[in-house]
Amino acid sequence: MFGIIVSGRLVDTQPQQVSDNQFLFNIPEADNINHVVVFMTGQMPFPDGLGGAVYFSWPQPQGPVWLLLGHISNQKPSAIFRIANLKSGGNSNDHQIHFGNLAIEQSHLAQIGISVEPLQQLSQQTPVTSSSDTSVAPFVEFSSKMLENFFNYASSFAVRQAEMVPNPTELFVPLSTLQKWFENFQRRLQQNLYFWKS
Repeated sequence: MFGIIVSGRLVDTQPQQVSDNQFLFNIPEADNINHVVVFMTGQMPFPDGLGGAVYFSWPQPQGPVWLLLGHISNQKPSAIFRIANLKSGGNSNDHQIHFGNLAIEQSHLAQIGISVEPLQQLSQQTPVTSSSDTSVAPFVEFSSKMLENFFNYASSFAVRQAEMVPNPTELFVPLSTLQKWFENFQRRLQQNLYFWKS
């Protein structure tokens, strides 16, 4: 049902099932890994109302610490996570979760755990900030560039009221309205990247 991709390695679609709702991938020699892709293979969807919380663990002297990276679901079947900064130690968003007795403290061995949980519960969890889904940065950059391009294009047609040629079939929108919309959209995007979904 699940798979991971680590750059320069074969795709791994054989997690260890450690309980009815938990799956574990071992990633040996993980020192130089910066990103990991976690995905659903498409062979079986999540049951209705469920998704998978994705966790990362790096060996620590005090034992394994599981950090929440994010989640996957039928609506979001894959994600790319940055893990480079997570290998240095604990984080304020450490999660008290255990993946059976298979937590290995072997040096250089990272682990990805997937825990099947209700979507409502997943939506209330906060991932570690430095793992952020790297698809977000290109999305924000694209959105900002698109808005800027649209605003520049539309404003290039701006004329003063004295320059307007009367045309009873033409509608006009004040440039100030477009400017206000542009600023509001940028502000809302900075506050919540996914506000446009609601």
